[in-house]
Amino acid sequence: MIRIYIGYDPREAAAWSVLAHSIHARASAPVSVAPLMLTQLRGVFKRERNALQSTDFAFTRFLTPYLSGYEGWSLFTDCDMLMLDDVAQLWALRDERYAVMVVKHDHRPREQVKFLGQPQTAYPKKNWSSVMLFNNDRCRALSPQYVNTASGLELHQFKWLPDEALIGALPARWNHLVGYDPPTPGAALVHYTLGGPYFHEYRNCEYAEEWRRERDRMLACEQRAPAPQA
Repeated sequence: MIRIYIGYDPREAAAWSVLAHSIHARASAPVSVAPLMLTQLRGVFKRERNALQSTDFAFTRFLTPYLSGYEGWSLFTDCDMLMLDDVAQLWALRDERYAVMVVKHDHRPREQVKFLGQPQTAYPKKNWSSVMLFNNDRCRALSPQYVNTASGLELHQFKWLPDEALIGALPARWNHLVGYDPPTPGAALVHYTLGGPYFHEYRNCEYAEEWRRERDRMLACEQRAPAPQA
């Protein structure tokens, strides 16, 4: 079973559902997808919202190993994404040498504001944590107590690991940054990091048509003619 947790924010509920559909529609192996919803984590996540926090799941993503019982592997992704290839290919990249695997972007945002007027914060390892393959047993430092109290930079810059050599690299196609990375036909997981086509202001962004087609497929219901009477 490919175990996936997707960050959930009610302002991007449509994005969450379309991403989950795009994963299931292309997967060649069984997949379990769960949302990281604050309403479902009240007994675990008790952190006050930070003024620089742009989504509800800015910190809950680091509860993935705990929610997985620190067993096996799990995948976390932001919700503002679209899967264009088989997630089993990403899952096959798991490497026991590492505690976590990410696309190691050198992402330096040019703007100061992103979707819905949220602040754009620049820091080293920006967007590394938007797609993470967790080797859960090796991420026991990410206890609920630690996730509730550590600083944002400690979490997003992987300071909870004893050595940066424990961070493995994934191919860039598994976290293509729309609006930053050059357009490429090989992108497998596209990331609308500035804002997705479900927001009016970004309705014409790169991969907008692909997102709308996926939404329409998700909403489609096959109409069958009634069976003839005996």
